[in-house]
Amino acid sequence: MAEGGDDDAERTEEPSQKKLDDARKKGNIAKSQEINTWFMLLAGAMALSMFGANSSAAVVGSMRGILEHAHDIRLDGGSIMLFGQEVFYAVMGAIALPLALFMLAGLVGNIIQHPPLWTTEPLMPKFSKVSPIAGFGRIFSKQSLVTFLKGLVKIGIVGAILIAVVWPEQDRFALTVQMDVMALGPFILEETMKVLIATVAVFAVLAGADYVYQRQTWYNKLRMSVRELKEEYKQQEGDPHIKARIRQLRMERSRRRMMAAVPTATVVITNPTHFAVALKYENGMDAPVCVAKGLDAVALRIRSVAQENDVPTVENPPLARALYASVEIDDAIPDEHFRAVAEVIGYVYRLKGKTRKN
Repeated sequence: MAEGGDDDAERTEEPSQKKLDDARKKGNIAKSQEINTWFMLLAGAMALSMFGANSSAAVVGSMRGILEHAHDIRLDGGSIMLFGQEVFYAVMGAIALPLALFMLAGLVGNIIQHPPLWTTEPLMPKFSKVSPIAGFGRIFSKQSLVTFLKGLVKIGIVGAILIAVVWPEQDRFALTVQMDVMALGPFILEETMKVLIATVAVFAVLAGADYVYQRQTWYNKLRMSVRELKEEYKQQEGDPHIKARIRQLRMERSRRRMMAAVPTATVVITNPTHFAVALKYENGMDAPVCVAKGLDAVALRIRSVAQENDVPTVENPPLARALYASVEIDDAIPDEHFRAVAEVIGYVYRLKGKTRKN
């Protein structure tokens, strides 16, 4: 959510993936209760179509037996308890499978909207949950108004469906008082199925529209201001000023190590002032290795350190430029420069030999 009193108008940017992931981890997800309701209505219709006839027949049979032998039922405490248990087991046996289907439907309704999520964040105590002011704000919020209007719409839909189904059958309903008990069950089941099928069809549209609305509302609440995006970027990537300072310190340490390696070089090849590449070669090495290189001020510093430590300096502008562009520090020179570098090192060795003779 916005911090520092950001207004909704300031949250003009799309939420980042991190913001969306953090919201989900905290249990803040897009969820429509109407989806769950629709799945449970569908489960009810399926349960009635699959088990309704058998369940109603079983319940009616049990009740008919009880009514036919009502005069045999003893009214003492133990008999009443036994009678109640028999009725309970008869009813539960008839509705056990439909109840299981209802529970499965509720689970599917949640899973289809989002994967299973385990978090204790919603259980954590928050002042806003017990604050009267916050509670008053929730009661008269836009979300509460939408929920209230949805309730009215659902009541109107169910009422309209009942009228549409029952009104043409009003003559048959009037005759139910004369029906046999065994015939009453199928009639009620038939009419209930009509109501459920119509309700499931209409609520499918309502549930879909509500899910789109809930998801869009959830997404809009997670929108971010430009300041929030910058703060999140700093947290993820680090403060640019700090990163620049770290790079500067690393470059300084690298430059100091490089300068410390210049006295060990065999030769420094220069441009003469713009480029400087210090190479080291010893017997047994496969190829000369670059121990230091630099441009402009750094090149002048390399030359100065080389002169202070009697490291020969050879001016060869084309070779200096080529080596600077093609070789990194602590890497061997490329094959294409072997011949030119060998001539320079050979010249240095000859120069050192003459110096020893003198």
